[in-house]
Amino acid sequence: MLIFRQLFDQQSSTYTYLLADSVTGEAVLIDPVFEQVRRDTALIEELGLRLRYTIDTHVHADHVTGAWMLKRRAGSQIAISAASGAQGADRYLSHGDRCSFGARHLEVRATPGHTNGCVSLMLDDETMAFTGDCLLIRGTGRTDFQHGDARAMFQAVHKQIFSLPETCLLYPAHDYRGLTVTSVGEERHFNPRLGGELCEDDFAGYMTNLRLPHPKQIDVAVPANLKCGMAASDPTQMAEPDWAPLTYTFAGIWEINPQWLEENLRSVQIVDVREPDEFDGPLGRIPAARLISLGDLAGRATELTKERPIVTVCRAGGRSAQATVILRQSGFDAVANLAGGMLRWRAEGRVVENASL
Repeated sequence: MLIFRQLFDQQSSTYTYLLADSVTGEAVLIDPVFEQVRRDTALIEELGLRLRYTIDTHVHADHVTGAWMLKRRAGSQIAISAASGAQGADRYLSHGDRCSFGARHLEVRATPGHTNGCVSLMLDDETMAFTGDCLLIRGTGRTDFQHGDARAMFQAVHKQIFSLPETCLLYPAHDYRGLTVTSVGEERHFNPRLGGELCEDDFAGYMTNLRLPHPKQIDVAVPANLKCGMAASDPTQMAEPDWAPLTYTFAGIWEINPQWLEENLRSVQIVDVREPDEFDGPLGRIPAARLISLGDLAGRATELTKERPIVTVCRAGGRSAQATVILRQSGFDAVANLAGGMLRWRAEGRVVENASL
Protein backbone atom coordinates (compact mmCIF):
# COMPACT_ATOMS: atom_id res chain seq x y z
CA MET A 1 0.00 0.00 0.00
CA LEU A 2 1.14 3.53 -0.78
CA ILE A 3 1.55 5.98 2.09
CA PHE A 4 0.80 9.51 0.92
CA ARG A 5 0.79 12.83 2.77
CA GLN A 6 0.31 16.36 1.44
CA LEU A 7 2.03 18.95 3.65
CA PHE A 8 1.84 22.74 3.47
CA ASP A 9 4.10 25.67 4.27
CA GLN A 10 1.91 28.70 4.91
CA GLN A 11 4.65 31.29 4.49
CA SER A 12 5.48 30.34 0.89
CA SER A 13 2.21 28.51 0.04
CA THR A 14 4.34 25.49 -0.86
CA TYR A 15 3.11 21.90 -0.91
CA THR A 16 5.53 19.16 0.12
CA TYR A 17 4.61 15.56 -0.67
CA LEU A 18 5.62 12.42 1.20
CA LEU A 19 5.23 9.09 -0.57
CA ALA A 20 6.31 5.75 0.88
CA ASP A 21 6.03 2.02 0.30
CA SER A 22 4.28 0.69 3.40
CA VAL A 23 5.95 -2.72 3.08
CA THR A 24 9.58 -1.61 2.97
CA GLY A 25 9.17 1.78 4.65
CA GLU A 26 11.22 3.50 1.93
CA ALA A 27 10.05 7.05 1.23
CA VAL A 28 10.58 10.07 -1.01
CA LEU A 29 9.85 13.70 -0.20
CA ILE A 30 9.00 16.11 -3.01
CA ASP A 31 9.79 19.84 -2.72
CA PRO A 32 10.78 20.06 0.97
CA VAL A 33 10.93 23.50 2.62
CA PHE A 34 13.90 24.42 4.82
CA GLU A 35 11.80 25.86 7.66
CA GLN A 36 9.66 22.69 7.74
CA VAL A 37 12.49 20.15 8.01
CA ARG A 38 11.81 19.57 11.69
CA ARG A 39 8.12 18.90 10.94
CA ASP A 40 8.90 16.57 8.04
CA THR A 41 11.52 14.64 10.00
CA ALA A 42 9.08 14.14 12.87
CA LEU A 43 6.42 12.73 10.53
CA ILE A 44 8.88 10.36 8.86
CA GLU A 45 10.06 9.10 12.23
CA GLU A 46 6.55 8.71 13.63
CA LEU A 47 5.49 6.66 10.59
CA GLY A 48 8.62 4.50 10.89
CA LEU A 49 9.87 5.37 7.40
CA ARG A 50 13.33 5.65 5.87
CA LEU A 51 13.77 8.64 3.59
CA ARG A 52 15.57 7.56 0.44
CA TYR A 53 15.30 10.70 -1.71
CA THR A 54 14.36 14.34 -1.55
CA ILE A 55 13.34 15.51 -5.01
CA ASP A 56 13.02 19.15 -5.99
CA THR A 57 10.91 19.73 -9.07
CA HIS A 58 13.02 22.80 -9.91
CA VAL A 59 15.24 25.52 -8.44
CA HIS A 60 12.71 27.40 -6.35
CA ALA A 61 12.60 31.20 -6.15
CA ASP A 62 10.18 31.58 -3.24
CA HIS A 63 11.67 29.35 -0.53
CA VAL A 64 14.88 27.53 0.31
CA THR A 65 14.74 23.77 -0.15
CA GLY A 66 15.13 21.48 2.84
CA ALA A 67 17.07 18.91 0.79
CA TRP A 68 20.50 19.58 2.27
CA MET A 69 19.27 19.66 5.86
CA LEU A 70 17.27 16.46 5.38
CA LYS A 71 20.36 14.76 3.99
CA ARG A 72 22.19 15.71 7.19
CA ARG A 73 19.37 14.56 9.44
CA ALA A 74 17.94 11.54 7.63
CA GLY A 75 20.74 10.40 5.34
CA SER A 76 18.58 10.89 2.24
CA GLN A 77 19.96 11.51 -1.24
CA ILE A 78 19.31 14.80 -3.02
CA ALA A 79 17.78 14.55 -6.50
CA ILE A 80 17.12 17.38 -8.94
CA SER A 81 17.00 17.89 -12.70
CA ALA A 82 20.29 17.69 -14.58
CA ALA A 83 19.19 20.85 -16.42
CA SER A 84 18.70 22.82 -13.19
CA GLY A 85 22.29 24.03 -12.85
CA ALA A 86 22.27 23.11 -9.15
CA GLN A 87 25.41 21.86 -7.47
CA GLY A 88 25.71 19.39 -4.62
CA ALA A 89 23.03 16.86 -5.59
CA ASP A 90 23.58 13.11 -5.29
CA ARG A 91 21.53 12.34 -8.37
CA TYR A 92 20.79 14.43 -11.44
CA LEU A 93 17.55 13.50 -13.15
CA SER A 94 16.76 13.32 -16.84
CA HIS A 95 13.53 12.68 -18.72
CA GLY A 96 12.48 9.04 -18.32
CA ASP A 97 14.51 8.36 -15.18
CA ARG A 98 12.92 6.58 -12.25
CA CYS A 99 13.20 7.32 -8.55
CA SER A 100 12.39 4.09 -6.72
CA PHE A 101 11.18 3.69 -3.15
CA GLY A 102 10.54 0.09 -2.19
CA ALA A 103 8.41 -1.57 -4.88
CA ARG A 104 7.11 1.79 -6.13
CA HIS A 105 8.68 4.47 -8.30
CA LEU A 106 8.21 7.94 -9.72
CA GLU A 107 8.93 8.55 -13.38
CA VAL A 108 10.62 11.82 -14.30
CA ARG A 109 9.11 13.91 -17.09
CA ALA A 110 10.89 17.04 -18.28
CA THR A 111 8.42 19.95 -18.19
CA PRO A 112 10.45 23.14 -18.79
CA GLY A 113 8.93 26.58 -19.12
CA HIS A 114 8.76 27.97 -15.60
CA THR A 115 12.50 27.29 -15.46
CA ASN A 116 14.52 25.28 -17.92
CA GLY A 117 15.15 22.64 -15.25
CA CYS A 118 11.56 21.89 -14.24
CA VAL A 119 10.38 18.30 -13.99
CA SER A 120 7.08 16.63 -13.18
CA LEU A 121 6.93 13.29 -11.40
CA MET A 122 4.44 10.58 -12.35
CA LEU A 123 3.57 7.71 -10.00
CA ASP A 124 4.14 4.26 -11.51
CA ASP A 125 0.42 3.41 -11.90
CA GLU A 126 -0.44 6.83 -13.42
CA THR A 127 -2.97 7.59 -10.68
CA MET A 128 -1.19 10.74 -9.56
CA ALA A 129 1.49 13.15 -10.75
CA PHE A 130 3.38 16.02 -9.13
CA THR A 131 3.65 18.98 -11.45
CA GLY A 132 5.86 21.37 -9.52
CA ASP A 133 5.46 24.94 -10.79
CA CYS A 134 4.63 23.86 -14.32
CA LEU A 135 0.90 23.16 -14.09
CA LEU A 136 -0.99 24.61 -11.14
CA ILE A 137 -4.66 24.23 -10.23
CA ARG A 138 -6.45 26.31 -12.89
CA GLY A 139 -3.18 28.05 -13.62
CA THR A 140 0.50 27.63 -14.44
CA GLY A 141 3.84 28.74 -13.13
CA ARG A 142 5.14 32.09 -14.38
CA THR A 143 7.56 32.19 -17.31
CA ASP A 144 9.22 35.59 -17.00
CA PHE A 145 12.50 34.74 -15.23
CA GLN A 146 14.99 31.89 -14.62
CA HIS A 147 15.08 31.04 -18.35
CA GLY A 148 11.30 30.81 -18.48
CA ASP A 149 9.67 30.06 -21.83
CA ALA A 150 5.89 30.17 -22.31
CA ARG A 151 5.92 28.17 -25.52
CA ALA A 152 8.10 25.46 -23.98
CA MET A 153 5.65 25.25 -21.06
CA PHE A 154 2.64 24.93 -23.35
CA GLN A 155 4.28 22.05 -25.21
CA ALA A 156 5.43 20.38 -21.98
CA VAL A 157 1.98 20.49 -20.41
CA HIS A 158 0.24 19.08 -23.47
CA LYS A 159 2.82 16.39 -24.23
CA GLN A 160 3.89 15.29 -20.74
CA ILE A 161 0.92 16.00 -18.47
CA PHE A 162 -2.23 16.12 -20.60
CA SER A 163 -1.12 12.83 -22.15
CA LEU A 164 -1.79 11.10 -18.83
CA PRO A 165 -5.19 9.48 -18.11
CA GLU A 166 -7.97 12.02 -17.46
CA THR A 167 -8.49 10.56 -13.99
CA CYS A 168 -4.84 11.07 -12.98
CA LEU A 169 -4.74 13.37 -9.96
CA LEU A 170 -2.38 16.32 -10.22
CA TYR A 171 -0.62 17.84 -7.23
CA PRO A 172 1.16 21.20 -7.74
CA ALA A 173 4.03 22.69 -5.77
CA HIS A 174 1.96 25.74 -4.83
CA ASP A 175 -1.55 27.01 -4.41
CA TYR A 176 -2.49 30.45 -3.12
CA ARG A 177 -6.25 29.89 -2.70
CA GLY A 178 -6.33 26.80 -0.50
CA LEU A 179 -6.96 24.35 -3.34
CA THR A 180 -5.25 21.00 -2.90
CA VAL A 181 -5.63 18.77 -5.96
CA THR A 182 -6.95 18.67 -9.50
CA SER A 183 -6.97 16.15 -12.35
CA VAL A 184 -5.79 15.89 -15.93
CA GLY A 185 -9.38 15.96 -17.18
CA GLU A 186 -10.25 19.07 -15.20
CA GLU A 187 -7.22 21.05 -16.31
CA ARG A 188 -7.50 19.91 -19.90
CA HIS A 189 -11.02 21.33 -20.02
CA PHE A 190 -11.10 24.20 -17.54
CA ASN A 191 -7.60 25.66 -17.15
CA PRO A 192 -8.11 29.29 -18.24
CA ARG A 193 -4.56 29.66 -19.54
CA LEU A 194 -4.11 26.61 -21.75
CA GLY A 195 -7.16 24.36 -21.49
CA GLY A 196 -10.04 23.87 -23.91
CA GLU A 197 -9.40 25.20 -27.39
CA LEU A 198 -6.64 27.64 -26.42
CA CYS A 199 -3.57 27.44 -28.68
CA GLU A 200 0.09 28.11 -28.07
CA ASP A 201 -0.18 31.72 -29.29
CA ASP A 202 -3.06 32.34 -26.87
CA PHE A 203 -0.98 31.01 -24.01
CA ALA A 204 2.14 33.00 -24.95
CA GLY A 205 0.11 36.20 -25.12
CA TYR A 206 -1.51 35.49 -21.77
CA MET A 207 1.81 34.83 -20.03
CA THR A 208 3.53 37.85 -21.56
CA ASN A 209 1.00 40.14 -19.93
CA LEU A 210 0.84 38.72 -16.39
CA ARG A 211 3.01 41.55 -14.99
CA LEU A 212 3.71 39.81 -11.68
CA PRO A 213 6.17 41.17 -9.09
CA HIS A 214 9.28 39.13 -8.45
CA PRO A 215 9.08 36.68 -5.53
CA LYS A 216 10.11 38.34 -2.26
CA GLN A 217 12.67 35.63 -1.44
CA ILE A 218 14.23 35.28 -4.88
CA ASP A 219 17.56 36.91 -3.99
CA VAL A 220 18.01 34.51 -1.07
CA ALA A 221 16.26 31.40 -2.35
CA VAL A 222 17.78 30.98 -5.81
CA PRO A 223 21.48 31.16 -4.72
CA ALA A 224 20.78 28.77 -1.83
CA ASN A 225 18.82 26.36 -4.03
CA LEU A 226 21.56 26.32 -6.64
CA LYS A 227 23.52 24.66 -3.80
CA CYS A 228 20.59 22.33 -2.96
CA GLY A 229 19.78 24.37 0.13
CA MET A 230 23.17 24.22 1.76
CA ALA A 231 23.47 27.03 4.30
CA ALA A 232 26.50 28.89 2.99
CA SER A 233 26.89 31.23 5.97
CA ASP A 234 25.83 29.10 8.94
CA PRO A 235 25.98 25.28 8.72
CA THR A 236 24.48 25.02 12.22
CA GLN A 237 21.08 26.39 11.22
CA MET A 238 18.06 24.46 12.57
CA ALA A 239 20.05 23.51 15.68
CA GLU A 240 18.18 21.46 18.27
CA PRO A 241 17.48 22.79 21.80
CA ASP A 242 20.52 21.96 23.90
CA TRP A 243 19.14 22.03 27.46
CA ALA A 244 17.84 18.43 27.30
CA PRO A 245 17.54 15.53 24.81
CA LEU A 246 14.18 16.53 23.33
CA THR A 247 12.05 14.94 20.61
CA TYR A 248 9.96 17.01 18.20
CA THR A 249 6.57 15.57 17.21
CA PHE A 250 4.59 16.03 14.01
CA ALA A 251 2.00 17.83 16.18
CA GLY A 252 4.63 20.53 16.76
CA ILE A 253 5.36 19.70 20.40
CA TRP A 254 8.78 19.26 22.02
CA GLU A 255 8.78 16.20 24.31
CA ILE A 256 11.22 15.26 27.07
CA ASN A 257 12.74 11.94 28.07
CA PRO A 258 11.36 10.82 31.49
CA GLN A 259 14.69 9.35 32.55
CA TRP A 260 16.51 12.61 31.89
CA LEU A 261 13.85 14.52 33.76
CA GLU A 262 14.09 12.26 36.81
CA GLU A 263 17.86 12.72 36.86
CA ASN A 264 17.59 16.52 36.51
CA LEU A 265 14.54 17.46 38.55
CA ARG A 266 16.19 20.46 40.19
CA SER A 267 17.51 21.98 36.98
CA VAL A 268 14.07 22.68 35.49
CA GLN A 269 10.71 24.13 36.50
CA ILE A 270 8.07 21.39 36.58
CA VAL A 271 4.59 22.77 36.01
CA ASP A 272 1.73 20.35 36.73
CA VAL A 273 -1.36 21.57 34.86
CA ARG A 274 -3.88 19.17 36.39
CA GLU A 275 -6.70 20.23 38.69
CA PRO A 276 -5.98 20.46 42.45
CA ASP A 277 -7.81 17.22 43.28
CA GLU A 278 -5.67 15.38 40.70
CA PHE A 279 -2.49 16.99 41.96
CA ASP A 280 -3.27 15.65 45.45
CA GLY A 281 -4.81 12.44 44.08
CA PRO A 282 -3.72 8.80 43.89
CA LEU A 283 -1.32 9.19 40.92
CA GLY A 284 0.84 11.43 43.05
CA ARG A 285 3.06 14.15 41.68
CA ILE A 286 6.63 14.64 40.58
CA PRO A 287 8.86 16.05 43.34
CA ALA A 288 9.24 19.85 43.12
CA ALA A 289 6.28 20.10 40.72
CA ARG A 290 4.29 23.32 40.91
CA LEU A 291 0.54 23.26 40.41
CA ILE A 292 -0.86 25.74 37.87
CA SER A 293 -4.00 24.31 36.32
CA LEU A 294 -4.24 24.63 32.54
CA GLY A 295 -7.12 27.11 32.70
CA ASP A 296 -5.03 29.42 34.88
CA LEU A 297 -1.73 29.08 33.05
CA ALA A 298 -1.97 32.00 30.64
CA GLY A 299 -2.83 34.37 33.47
CA ARG A 300 -0.13 33.05 35.79
CA ALA A 301 2.72 32.60 33.34
CA THR A 302 4.50 35.62 34.82
CA GLU A 303 5.04 33.58 37.99
CA LEU A 304 7.54 31.46 36.09
CA THR A 305 11.10 32.44 35.26
CA LYS A 306 12.77 32.33 31.86
CA GLU A 307 16.09 31.52 33.54
CA ARG A 308 15.31 27.79 33.77
CA PRO A 309 13.57 25.48 31.27
CA ILE A 310 9.97 24.42 31.92
CA VAL A 311 8.56 20.88 31.75
CA THR A 312 4.77 20.58 31.71
CA VAL A 313 2.96 17.58 33.20
CA CYS A 314 -0.61 16.28 33.39
CA ARG A 315 -2.37 12.92 33.72
CA ALA A 316 -1.73 11.55 30.20
CA GLY A 317 0.18 14.25 28.31
CA GLY A 318 -2.63 15.97 26.41
CA ARG A 319 -3.31 19.01 28.56
CA SER A 320 0.39 19.47 29.18
CA ALA A 321 1.02 19.50 25.42
CA GLN A 322 -1.38 22.42 25.12
CA ALA A 323 0.39 24.02 28.07
CA THR A 324 3.62 24.18 26.05
CA VAL A 325 1.76 26.09 23.34
CA ILE A 326 0.40 28.57 25.88
CA LEU A 327 3.84 29.08 27.42
CA ARG A 328 5.50 29.65 24.06
CA GLN A 329 2.83 32.21 23.23
CA SER A 330 3.76 33.86 26.52
CA GLY A 331 7.39 34.17 25.46
CA PHE A 332 8.98 31.04 26.96
CA ASP A 333 11.29 29.25 24.52
CA ALA A 334 12.77 26.43 26.63
CA VAL A 335 9.61 24.38 27.15
CA ALA A 336 8.90 20.66 26.80
CA ASN A 337 6.04 18.27 27.49
CA LEU A 338 6.24 15.06 29.49
CA ALA A 339 4.56 12.79 26.95
CA GLY A 340 2.32 10.21 28.58
CA GLY A 341 2.11 12.32 31.72
CA MET A 342 1.83 10.84 35.19
CA LEU A 343 0.45 7.58 33.82
CA ARG A 344 3.69 6.93 31.98
CA TRP A 345 5.78 8.30 34.84
CA ARG A 346 4.20 5.85 37.26
CA ALA A 347 4.31 2.93 34.79
CA GLU A 348 8.07 3.41 34.47
CA GLY A 349 8.50 3.42 38.24
CA ARG A 350 9.75 7.01 38.48
CA VAL A 351 9.98 8.84 41.77
CA VAL A 352 6.73 10.38 43.09
CA GLU A 353 5.32 12.21 46.08
CA ASN A 354 1.93 11.80 47.77
CA ALA A 355 0.95 8.69 45.79
CA SER A 356 -1.53 6.05 46.90
CA LEU A 357 -1.47 3.77 43.84
